Amino acid sequence: MQNTNPQAQALNEKLKEISPTCYALLSQKGLKSFFPKKGILSQTADAKGKKYDATIGVANEEDGSIMYLKSVQQNLNLDPKDTYAYAPSYGRKDLREKWQNMILSKNPSLQQLQSEAQEMPISMPLVTNALTHAISIIGQVFLNPGDQVISPDLYWGNYNLILGNGCDATLTTFKTFKNNKFNIEGLKEKLNEPGDKKIVILNFPNNPTGYTPLNEEVNDIVEALKNTAENGKNIIAIIDDAYFGLVYEEGVFTESIFSALANAHENILAIKADGATKEDYVWGFRVGFITYGIKGGNEEIYKILEEKTAGAVRGNISNVSNLAQSLLLKAYESPDYNNEKQEKFEILKKRYQKVKEVLKTHPEYKDHFAQIPYNSGYFMCVELNKLDAEEMRQHLLKKYETGIIAIGDNVIRVAYSGLPLNLIEELFENIYNACRDLSS
Repeated sequence: MQNTNPQAQALNEKLKEISPTCYALLSQKGLKSFFPKKGILSQTADAKGKKYDATIGVANEEDGSIMYLKSVQQNLNLDPKDTYAYAPSYGRKDLREKWQNMILSKNPSLQQLQSEAQEMPISMPLVTNALTHAISIIGQVFLNPGDQVISPDLYWGNYNLILGNGCDATLTTFKTFKNNKFNIEGLKEKLNEPGDKKIVILNFPNNPTGYTPLNEEVNDIVEALKNTAENGKNIIAIIDDAYFGLVYEEGVFTESIFSALANAHENILAIKADGATKEDYVWGFRVGFITYGIKGGNEEIYKILEEKTAGAVRGNISNVSNLAQSLLLKAYESPDYNNEKQEKFEILKKRYQKVKEVLKTHPEYKDHFAQIPYNSGYFMCVELNKLDAEEMRQHLLKKYETGIIAIGDNVIRVAYSGLPLNLIEELFENIYNACRDLSS
């Protein structure tokens, strides 16, 4: 293709040879993407340890140590080299390795696959500036203007900005639920529409509904994608795992659906977008990851995808905060980390259970709103009967000092994750009373 850097062209030719599916799924920008071998960062790496290192744009003290302000350092207990220096565009290698191991430990089927195949079934994760940036970079590398992205109709509103405005793609949706179950038939209909390239984005636990498919539903989703792939279509499955791990009910799929798709078919490229933001309660750190998985994937294929992705990051934000990455790595290495995570999980689970209890003990609420299926995550939604969601939102703010999120015409989202346990019942009573006000 025209105006393609020779380094990018070499990557393309190699990828086309070893993974025609991955090559076919790249966008025009993705075909042009590469991480410069002779760029500033690579040349700086070559000079590491040399006596006279005048490469990277940082400032050092006379003794060669990195320069910093004491007024900044006094608030930190990290080594200055883990704080002030640039991180690589790929992300810190030690954090990437740690996150890859954590993905395997959280998804036993991937660990089993690794054991059976005697090789890593997924790529090394790349570090991004949290989930928004991860999906944006995925869009840059794989989406062309006009591409259609299949999604349930209840989805995170920021997809409109990231994929629509940012990538000039189009979200094409199907009704999320049918008979209070995930709408497999709706997904199949979209997959069967014309076109050789299918792009799907799945977000479980779902924002806004707080729903994760049951084990059998995940099997149906995977089977639908496999059947489409077997019919000769190439598929990108973007997995938004922002709320991974927060599952509160038995029978709900506890692994990421990425684990079921990473080895599903040679024509399915699964891309996991995840991060510490919600999983580790560090919303302001802005650290996320992109990880690839495809049946038959190997180190050579993944290296090319990683290089193209790192090139996109380099040309976008250059790199992610070294300080945030270092703080996370320290946390993951702490002996208290798992116990602390479990404590926070139990708090959220109790709030979830309180929501269920309140709705169960107030059947009169059904006269004005109905709960939409939920079993995990931070949120749940209710569908209003004959009332406008935005009008309801405004009324709750003005009369009841209550804030919720209005979605579409008649759905409101409740983030019980942010509510103390003793306020949950009052919140739903406020919603009920507001419905009565507007219905009278």
